[in-house]
Amino acid sequence: MGYKVVVAGATGNVGREMLNILAEREFPVDEIVALASRKSLGTEISFGDKTLKTKDLDTFDFTGWDIALFAIGSDATKIYAPRAAAAGCVVIDNSSLYRYDPQVPLVVPEVNAEAVDGYKAKMIIANPNCSTAQMVVALKPLHDRARIKRVVVATYQSVSGAGKEGIDELWDQTKGMYVPGQEVAPSKFTKQIAFNVIPHIDVFLDDGSTKEEWKMVAETKKILDKRIKVTATCVRVPVFVGHSEAINIEFDEPLDWQEATDILREAPGVLVIDKREDGGYITPVECVGDYATYVSRIRQDPTVDNGLNIWVVSDNLRKGAALNAVQIAEVLGKRCLKKG
Repeated sequence: MGYKVVVAGATGNVGREMLNILAEREFPVDEIVALASRKSLGTEISFGDKTLKTKDLDTFDFTGWDIALFAIGSDATKIYAPRAAAAGCVVIDNSSLYRYDPQVPLVVPEVNAEAVDGYKAKMIIANPNCSTAQMVVALKPLHDRARIKRVVVATYQSVSGAGKEGIDELWDQTKGMYVPGQEVAPSKFTKQIAFNVIPHIDVFLDDGSTKEEWKMVAETKKILDKRIKVTATCVRVPVFVGHSEAINIEFDEPLDWQEATDILREAPGVLVIDKREDGGYITPVECVGDYATYVSRIRQDPTVDNGLNIWVVSDNLRKGAALNAVQIAEVLGKRCLKKG
């Protein structure tokens, strides 16, 4: 016996990926519905070898449905998540709305799968920020071995993290660079993104950090360990899909790079590609479409006691969003709902 599953926001990049991954991983679905806003009503969406027509999110009755995967943004989630939860449907939400609510589990299954058990408080489980998700997958097995005390991370985040508008802006600006008179001014981003990098994601906070940087700090503490000190610099780069991170880690105990490599090779969700030669590492274009969180450039940091540097790359539309949501649904089914 399978589940009755809702995908809300099915016409967006993440919603489409959710449907693809549900089919790819053969999630036990008895019935599935794709929801979208009224302007997208009737749009045809692929689900495995089937074609679904989107239904209206605003009028949908969640009664009798088991799990709803939400990819509709915080404003719409604020309206529809409580409605679904009140109808007895567990919401797995990709927005930031509930991530910092102490009554809502924030889950990366490779890291804190047991947190799913707390879903009943609000019938909602939160999916973390894309840059946080891939980082904690890599940090967890190292933390278990030597306890991490401080993380310094610089992210290189693709434009797909800003949605379709971000992808379109990079594409249009890149084309415009080669056609005189057809240059495209920044709209989605604060500066030109083509052939450029922008050290600014989300709004600025009073302390000079951005909200994206704050998210990485707060979410790492909630998911992994509140004692870990985290500082982040988040940068948008002219890459369509795939987030990269340069991570410096300080541990309480000695951990050499060879042992760290062995630990990461055995870690769930991690794939180590690390040859100390030209091309012996992963870049974003090579991770697109994959489930794994890739780790490369594992090396000692000789400037601090018990320090390591690593390079982490993942498909942000998959592990950073859709895949993680489906993995949460899988854990929820096995640990709590127990139908499939």
